[in-house]
Amino acid sequence: MDPRGRVALVTGGARRVGRALALALADRGARVAIHHHASEAAAAALVNDLRARGIDAAAFRADLRSPDAPEQLVRDVVAHFGALDILVNSAAVMVRTPFDEITPAVWDDVFALNLRAPFFCARAAAHAMGERGGVIVNLADLAGLEAWPAYAPHGISKAGVIHMTSVLARILAPAVRVNAIAPGAVLLPEGWSKADASHLEQTTPLRRLGAPSDVAQALLYLVEADYVTGDTIVVDGGRHIR
Repeated sequence: MDPRGRVALVTGGARRVGRALALALADRGARVAIHHHASEAAAAALVNDLRARGIDAAAFRADLRSPDAPEQLVRDVVAHFGALDILVNSAAVMVRTPFDEITPAVWDDVFALNLRAPFFCARAAAHAMGERGGVIVNLADLAGLEAWPAYAPHGISKAGVIHMTSVLARILAPAVRVNAIAPGAVLLPEGWSKADASHLEQTTPLRRLGAPSDVAQALLYLVEADYVTGDTIVVDGGRHIR
């Protein structure tokens, strides 16, 4: 799919990797819906920047942990732009959860945003795309392919995103293609130290950390690669083969 003139919704698109993904689509000529929850100022600043460059953009607030929010978000985007062609499920939470500190409430909070919301966003988007078709790209994580003891709910939820991607690709073919990206260390979690960064660099085969732009390149490939569906691209500098 050529992104030019297409309507793209990026959940969690105001900050960090989500922002880079929204910018990459905008740079390719897409009309961009920026979803946010608590990052209202960042979303507004991004929309203003894009509009100043002549790009059609708008911000949409929603707490995707709320069961009804995914479908309402998609309805709002379609009402504003008149269509939806590309969905990027980027919104997620990554919190350190030592084994004995995991509670049902913590578990449910992680899964509500990381797995349930992307599924229902995807279903609503697929209905909006209809027979015209479209593209859905889910943000998984290297933690969904490896065992990270301090991030069990996060990793398990992201493993679910990878499997969900395969299932949705089967269900929605041929009209809608569904793929995923599993980034490694492209942006460290907030609060990590220089020592943490150095350790990751030294244990990554390419001997460097990644950047949000690395994930954005994978996104653009998956949007434009019309014969690819049900796949997960790992963007981690080779950490999964170390």
